[in-house]
Amino acid sequence: MAEARERPRAPRPARGAGSLRVGRLTKPHGLKGGIKLELFTDNPELRFVPGAEFQLQVPEDSPWFGRTITMRELRWFNDAPVGFFAEVPDRTAAESIVRAILWIDEEAVAAGAEENAWYDHQLVGMRVERDGVVLGTVTEVQHMPAQDLLAVNTPGGTVLVPFVEAIVPSVDVEAGVVRVTPPAGLFEEIDVAEGEAGGPGETGESGSSGDAGGSRP
Repeated sequence: MAEARERPRAPRPARGAGSLRVGRLTKPHGLKGGIKLELFTDNPELRFVPGAEFQLQVPEDSPWFGRTITMRELRWFNDAPVGFFAEVPDRTAAESIVRAILWIDEEAVAAGAEENAWYDHQLVGMRVERDGVVLGTVTEVQHMPAQDLLAVNTPGGTVLVPFVEAIVPSVDVEAGVVRVTPPAGLFEEIDVAEGEAGGPGETGESGSSGDAGGSRP
């Protein structure tokens, strides 16, 4: 899928609305600064190229907070991607930066846009529907190490929906609708009859924000 899959969210430097998360540094590889990567993109050949610059998502007390790194080379070892960066010359430096999340800016995204990728600001405000019934509204996209989560405001409270294709099969930006097929128990059961009695306007209000938008796993 695309770049956003995506923790209580760790503090990170401010990024523009067009930023997309493309990978995570997992552990050092060798003695020359190589770092194994977990990829959040299906097109690493477009993102991880020599000279590509990545913004880092790390805790505020990290020596890497607020910095960027530039890719020298992407290699594959036993089908596992390993990145080499200009600012990471040796294993000691690699050990200090593991677990950092890598982001690219809007210009890099525009240079090679993928299908099924949305900016966070696009997703926030979209209605969330199951079988045509409005469940709530997306209020936030939470970027976690394993995957992204959509925070959905519902009448019963906030529900965190894993942003994966099996649960979120469709995002219609033009209609402002995120369609979900959640597993049993993720959302409280909705009384469809009550919703119909209240009229379409009442049901629609629970998830109507004009903006469509975001990024997805």
